Amino acid sequence: MSQTIEAPESHSEKNPYKAAAAKLHFHTHAIIDGKAVKAASGKTFATENPATGKVITHVAECDAADVDRAVHAARKSFESGVWSKMKPSDRKKVLLKWADLLEANLQEIAILDSLEGGKPISDCINMDIPDTIHCLRWHAEVTDKLYDRVSPTGPENLAMIIREPMGVVGCVIPWNFPAQMAAWKLGPALAGGNSIVLKPAEQTSLSAIRMAELALEAGIPAGVLNVLPGFGPTAGQAIGRHMDINMVAFTGSGEVGKLFLKYSAETNMKRISLECGGKSPQLVFADAPDLDVVANNAVAAAFWNMGENCSCGSRLIVHKSIKDKLVEKIAKLASEWTIGDPIDPMTRVGSMIEKSHMEKVLGYIAAGKQQGAKLVMGGKQTRQDSGGHFVEVTIFDEVHNDMRIAREEIFGPVLSVISFNTEEEGIKIANDTNFGLAASLYTSNLSLAHRAARAIKAGTVSVNCFSEGDIGTPFGGFKESGFGGRDKSILAHEQYTELKTIWMQLT
Repeated sequence: MSQTIEAPESHSEKNPYKAAAAKLHFHTHAIIDGKAVKAASGKTFATENPATGKVITHVAECDAADVDRAVHAARKSFESGVWSKMKPSDRKKVLLKWADLLEANLQEIAILDSLEGGKPISDCINMDIPDTIHCLRWHAEVTDKLYDRVSPTGPENLAMIIREPMGVVGCVIPWNFPAQMAAWKLGPALAGGNSIVLKPAEQTSLSAIRMAELALEAGIPAGVLNVLPGFGPTAGQAIGRHMDINMVAFTGSGEVGKLFLKYSAETNMKRISLECGGKSPQLVFADAPDLDVVANNAVAAAFWNMGENCSCGSRLIVHKSIKDKLVEKIAKLASEWTIGDPIDPMTRVGSMIEKSHMEKVLGYIAAGKQQGAKLVMGGKQTRQDSGGHFVEVTIFDEVHNDMRIAREEIFGPVLSVISFNTEEEGIKIANDTNFGLAASLYTSNLSLAHRAARAIKAGTVSVNCFSEGDIGTPFGGFKESGFGGRDKSILAHEQYTELKTIWMQLT
């Protein structure tokens, strides 16, 4: 999945997406045991459009009681074998039908993520939801193509090494790519025969609820996929502490990821898989093949999805001899990234997810100024008259790697430029971080490309581009970026299964 994004080619006077959004019927109940239900408490919470500050609708506020209901339904469905013991080829058919239904409703899902997430509709329509559908289809096709093994033994024994579904899996996903992050978890987990309790982020619940309704329509049995909108300290913690959940797959902040490890240690030692963000370096050597290409990739890496991206290339580490020229090119390109209403297809930079997050990002910008970084462009809140939470595309030069803007994950449209003189120094700066999710490097020297890619401590290293790979490549990180498994690729299936040895005496 490459993240070099092209601007929309045309724009009609009448925005079809805005018209479609005005006609949407929002699905706001939890999905438990195959039914759309209210929270046990009857409570709801408001979900807001961050581009306007206005309430979109009210969603069921699930808590521990609802988690109990959902886990009970998931366990019942799992033990019945209605999904877990279904022929893999039959599970595949259902998952493919689900993907077909999502494709038929692509525009609706895209608009939901744009409205709730403040995401540019052009990204949702052209990238996020197509990638979501492709992800589910890819994992569906893997379902009946995974083989168990037979270990070599003497003739008196037979040793089979098999994988079985984990059981009940809790999935807790973030708000930056709501539908896509759901698919990254659900695709391999469902393909493996598990039953799921999914908690979307409270800021972006609507697409997950709608996806679950379409899953039921496709034929996924009741209780196999349950969706519980709610808050982290209540519904999320209840999932983490539940004694009848076998595994939790989490994508989000490191702070919350550590809580899930704590919940596991204090309860049933459920398996935990974590993907917890990054501070990704873009390492540009003096012999980078084409600075225009580098600039295009660097801008996409830093500002795509408003910088609300775990693999955001927020540190541009560039050789001193070409730094000024590259920064000039990047600033020119960044100025062309239109900030506006996310539902407008001409918008390339939408809003921050909520007011508190906008204030956090602005706080980092203030810290960058205070610590002596040179502000090249941006740095302020914008579009205040909209009522939304917008921050200008921001570039800092003359950054040192000990500054807060270089060390902490900002999760906003802020790029820090750091210069270096030698290969060793550049790699040392790239690795001088607590994170290790992704990185990119640019050079014309094949040997240097291999050396640097090997030396950088990150789960994905892209060379002469900014990319997370495609659905066939694993995604996950080193250090505090997470552990316990990988999203995407065949390897993602392993974390949702238990490994079993069956040793048989034949004589």
